[in-house]
Amino acid sequence: MLSRGQVARLWQAVRGEAPRGRLRLVAGMPPGGGAGASTAALLAVLRCAAGGAMAPGDEAALCLALEGASDPLMAPRPERVLWAPRAGQVLAALPPLPALEVVGGFAGPGRRTDPADLGFADISDLLADWVRAPGRGRLAALASESARRNHALRGGPDPAPVLALGRDLGAMGVVAAHTGTALGLIFAPGQVPAGAAAALRGLGLAQVVRFRAGGRA
Repeated sequence: MLSRGQVARLWQAVRGEAPRGRLRLVAGMPPGGGAGASTAALLAVLRCAAGGAMAPGDEAALCLALEGASDPLMAPRPERVLWAPRAGQVLAALPPLPALEVVGGFAGPGRRTDPADLGFADISDLLADWVRAPGRGRLAALASESARRNHALRGGPDPAPVLALGRDLGAMGVVAAHTGTALGLIFAPGQVPAGAAAALRGLGLAQVVRFRAGGRA
């Protein structure tokens, strides 16, 4: 997930000295899955070296210097920001995320993020729709359209089979990583059918998980 060189450079940047001892990281997700594993690992090492969290801007700058791209996991409310991953900056504030449940996993081997890769679909119109009229149904529809556009442009795991399964299961839409292999279904709270995880495994998704998100003002 992190190279020894990355750990050494991060430790040196935070502590001003060469690292000593042993550091063991355990992740519940694969590297290159598009779910923020590398940023989470960098933050774990950074906060271990610093003895706690630093200012979000300082943490973002360190992560960016080491990888060239970063997820906004250092932000107090990552779901409330429009983030520029190649710049490590907040571009705008977003409306509160509505309460929802996600069941998803990883479709195939990881695909590491290339920080020089800027070939993503334009979804500025989708963002404008979300800011103008936020809501669970609209969010799910916009996430599904974003997944379609980026797959059409970039290839990678096809969200269409997951979308088709979602219609059978009563899902509201699909969520997809744009630089990895994560795919999942979006449900209203309490509406996940018992066989959802098994059905996704049947499509070939691995490490399937279920979690809640949103619902905070």
